[in-house]
Amino acid sequence: MAEITLNVRQLQAFAEVGYQAAGGGGARGAMAALRRVVPVDAYEFVAFDPANGRHHSVVSDGHRRIDGDAAEEYAGLDAYRTAMATRAPVPMPEPGTERYFRRHLAPYGWRAGLTAPLFLADGRYTGLLHLAAREAFLELTGPLVAAVAPMLAHVTDLTRCVIDPVGLPPGFLAAAYDRLGVRREVPGVAKSAALWDESAIAGLARAFIDSRELSRRGLWLDRGGRWHEVRVVRAGVGFQGSIQGAVVAERPCSLPYELTGREVDVLTRVAAGDSNPQIAAALVLSVRTVTTHLEHIFAKLGCDSRTRLTTKALAEGLCRLDV
Repeated sequence: MAEITLNVRQLQAFAEVGYQAAGGGGARGAMAALRRVVPVDAYEFVAFDPANGRHHSVVSDGHRRIDGDAAEEYAGLDAYRTAMATRAPVPMPEPGTERYFRRHLAPYGWRAGLTAPLFLADGRYTGLLHLAAREAFLELTGPLVAAVAPMLAHVTDLTRCVIDPVGLPPGFLAAAYDRLGVRREVPGVAKSAALWDESAIAGLARAFIDSRELSRRGLWLDRGGRWHEVRVVRAGVGFQGSIQGAVVAERPCSLPYELTGREVDVLTRVAAGDSNPQIAAALVLSVRTVTTHLEHIFAKLGCDSRTRLTTKALAEGLCRLDV
């Protein structure tokens, strides 16, 4: 990175960029601060989504039109690879960027472009910042943008993309999903390796997102034969939580009330409204065996009717989740 000397006005602007990027001002607040020292007519933040390995535009200002494929097109250029290798802004038009410039910038009156890769201070890549101007950029624009890029990288950090996962008690591990099954980590909650490695959990999340439920509780038996207490809650995912999603959280547990695995299966069918013959057919048991299991379940849970049993099972998450 080129060595630059900042005056007081530039230092104040840089401090404001950091404050806005970390606080409620977000991209627009950060860029308003940067524009005090860097003449920019238009900008576009492009986020890299580690969940699917793709780029997409998330915030722009000053552009008359943003082509939906522009982000992925730029990521295919040699200029992108150069920017990733050097971590320095790449000006346009430069060799290798002419076609992109003619398609996405020149038709709208822009004479200069600059694209900065955005890396957090820990080295993690989060996306790109495209700048456009009607006149040539000042010589210091590149070094100034490079210096502030680690702060701006927080704007496109999609690992911080899960909004308001309300209702998760301490001690749970989690993963977030959208309707397409794309999974993401949940900020502030440790990632669940058990959920991460189980592809069927995405189907559970999708069914929950499409339901009218606000939350769901239940028991899950993983492939290794271990039981988990599971909570599913609604949450926004994607940039600024704009996509409907769900957070699935789990913690290993012993079966409550000294229930057996088969008793959990029977209890789950009772809560679904099945009769004893229906339960027997579904679980390939005799009706007499189902009746015996139910007697044990009634005794262990202290219930004297199927209605009370169902109420207790649903309220306490004693049913087996369909995974």
